[in-house]
Amino acid sequence: MTDIRDDVTIGFTAVFGHEPDGLWSAPGRVNLIGEHTDYNLGFVLPFAIDRRTVVGVGLRDDRMLRVASTFADELVEISLDALAALTPEDAGRELSGWSAYVLGVAWALGLDEFGGDLAAVPGLELFIDSDVPVGAGLSSSAAIESAVALALNDVWQLGLERPALARVGQRAENVAVGAPTGIMDQSASLLGVRDHAVFLDCRSLEGQVVPLGLDEAGIVVLVIDTGVKHSHATGGYGERRAACERGAAAMGVESLRDVSVADLPRARELLDDVTYRRVAHVVTENQRVLDTVDTLRGVGSDEGSPSGPLAIGELLDASHRSMRDDFEISVPELDLAVEVAVEAGAIGARMTGGGFGGAAIALVKLDDLSRVQVAVDNAFSEHGFSAPDTFVVRASDGAARN
Repeated sequence: MTDIRDDVTIGFTAVFGHEPDGLWSAPGRVNLIGEHTDYNLGFVLPFAIDRRTVVGVGLRDDRMLRVASTFADELVEISLDALAALTPEDAGRELSGWSAYVLGVAWALGLDEFGGDLAAVPGLELFIDSDVPVGAGLSSSAAIESAVALALNDVWQLGLERPALARVGQRAENVAVGAPTGIMDQSASLLGVRDHAVFLDCRSLEGQVVPLGLDEAGIVVLVIDTGVKHSHATGGYGERRAACERGAAAMGVESLRDVSVADLPRARELLDDVTYRRVAHVVTENQRVLDTVDTLRGVGSDEGSPSGPLAIGELLDASHRSMRDDFEISVPELDLAVEVAVEAGAIGARMTGGGFGGAAIALVKLDDLSRVQVAVDNAFSEHGFSAPDTFVVRASDGAARN
C-alpha cells in the first residue's frame, strides 16, 4: 500500500505539476461464494482483499476533469458541463477505455437519483494506480469505481452513504462501461471489514459483516490466477443474464431470488434444458450462500459438529461444480486448478468472478499452502498451460481516505 501511495503521488506530480490534495483507495474483492446471484437479486458473500487501487485527487479552479493513470499514456479530459449533458446512450458511446470507469462514476454522481449537481462542483485532476490484477476475477474495475466514488463524494461534499456509492459504481459499470454486472463488487469494496465477509442481500441492498475466522484458524485464501483473460462486456455474461431473466419470466416471478430449491422440479417441466440449468445454478447457489453464512456463524450446528471456515469446503466445491456443469462459465484451466488444489489438501476450492477465465480460490491451511501451490504449478505444466500466478489474499478493510 505504501509503495502505491508513493507511486500515485509521484505520478500525479509528474503529470499535473503539483502534489495531490488527497489520496483515496479501495480494494478488489474475492467472492467467497455466490456467483451470478447478484443481478438475480439473490445473496452473495464477498470480502475485500489486501490488493488496492489508489487515486490521487487535486482541485482545479475551472470546470475540467483531467484523468491519468499508470494503465495508459493518455491523459483524458472532459468538461463537467459536457459530462453532465450526456444521456445514458451518450455515456455508453462516448466514454470508453479505462477512463470510462472513472468518468462514468463522475457522470453517475450527477444523476437525479443520487442528488448530484455537476453544475455546482469544481473541476478535478485524478491519477490512478493499482495492484489489483486485471482480468483475474478480483474486480479491479470495482476497485477503481469505489476509490473514485469515495474520493469525489468527499471532495465534492455530496454526503452520500456507502450503499449509495456502491450503486453509483454499478451504474457507471452498467452504462458507461457496458458491463451488465450486479452490485456485489462495489459493495464488497466499500463495506469490507478485516477478517470478515460482506453478506449482501442484493434485493434489499442490506449488508451485514460476517466473521470469517480465517486468522484464528490458520487458514488463508489462495488465489490461482489462470491468466485466461475475460471481459464482462462481452457476450457470455450477457447471455447468462438473459437466460436467468427468461427463466424468471417463465416461472412467473420478478427474479430468481423468488425461486427456491423446492421449485426446481416445476422449473424442469417448464424450461428448456439450457435455461433450466442456468436457473438451477442460481437457485442452488443462493442456498449455498445462506448455508455458508450459517456455518460460519455456527447457526444450527449440533454440539461437536463442525462449524466455521473449516466446515465450508464442500459448499465451495459444490459451487464450482454448479458453475462448471449448469452455468457453464468455467474453463479447463479453472477446473484443473480447483481439482488439483482439493487433491493437494485444500479445504475447498472454486472459481471466482464472472467466469470464462480469471481466477480460482482455494481455502488452505497455512501448513498445506506450499504443497497446494507446487501441485497446481506442476499440474499446469503437465497439461501444457501457462504457469498460473498464485498468491495469498487476506480479508481487509474497504475503501478509505489514506
